[in-house]
Amino acid sequence: MRILVKGAGVAGLTVAHELARRGAEVFFVEKNPSIGGEASWRAGGMLAPFCERESGQQAVIALGQGAAAWWEAALPGLVAFNGTLVVATPRDTAELRRFAARTRGYSNLSADEIAALEPDLAGRFRAGLFFAEEAHLDPRHALDRLHAKLATMGVRFRFGRTEAPQNERFDRVVDCTGMVARQHLPDLRGVRGEMLYLETREVTLARPVRLIHPRFPVYVIPRGGGRFMVGATMIESADSGPVTARSLMELLNAAYALHPAFGEARVIEVSAGLRPAFADNLPRVVEKDDTIFINGFFRHGFLMAPAFARKAADIVFANHPAKDEPHETCGQRATA
Repeated sequence: MRILVKGAGVAGLTVAHELARRGAEVFFVEKNPSIGGEASWRAGGMLAPFCERESGQQAVIALGQGAAAWWEAALPGLVAFNGTLVVATPRDTAELRRFAARTRGYSNLSADEIAALEPDLAGRFRAGLFFAEEAHLDPRHALDRLHAKLATMGVRFRFGRTEAPQNERFDRVVDCTGMVARQHLPDLRGVRGEMLYLETREVTLARPVRLIHPRFPVYVIPRGGGRFMVGATMIESADSGPVTARSLMELLNAAYALHPAFGEARVIEVSAGLRPAFADNLPRVVEKDDTIFINGFFRHGFLMAPAFARKAADIVFANHPAKDEPHETCGQRATA
């Protein structure tokens, strides 16, 4: 079976992996000249279904719990299984309680327990929540490694293109083009997200840390080598222009509130983009003629892409039996 996948973001690459390992012949077209540059490149990479439940639906947990296992099976050594730490300043303790009431899978931490987990935060927060079962990855490393693996699996990539050559014929098309697909998915909307990268040797973190704030919650994610991603805004706007001064100040202020050393950090990247989302902020697999659309990942791309890649691959192979597949994990099957 020959399948054309459009869009080499996290959705496209994960579904290509599912299709290729089941025996499909997969071809890619990607409008950009290389991997990266769109929403997936700016993602946080938090595999945090319990934390994301705080502002989402129960389905976030059900669909996201198998993500860390999928990524680790596909790209061994990529995932950091260090959990997620959630903290709040003393004046925002009520917000921390509200956060806890909206989710599960956490333990309550005292100031000493926070210091034991993250020594550089010692003395800064009186209470916190620790989600030990959560994990994270570096999205840019994940995209690059998955692209390289797919190439070894025989997947062919054509960059700088939006359509396959006219002489090529495919059994199905899988469209993972995000906001570009809005002409086919009119209920898709764009949610503006802004983020920045800071660099400092004065702070060390072992896991993502979420700082709860009633107006502007933020997460800080270690990327190694003294680099940290700070994100991210969620603005109901289809404007994909540069980061605004207000958002930059909010992100920097939040990082400074987590640790004052971030005030002296170098700003090495500032970026903005649009997250494709449906009204319920959950992804969908939509069939239209011979095209399967995978879209609407909102802020859950790396968390939910494995489940929806399996779902799309199941649709593709519904009338075409797959080749024998290597066993991965029962948990991955369950979340499909």
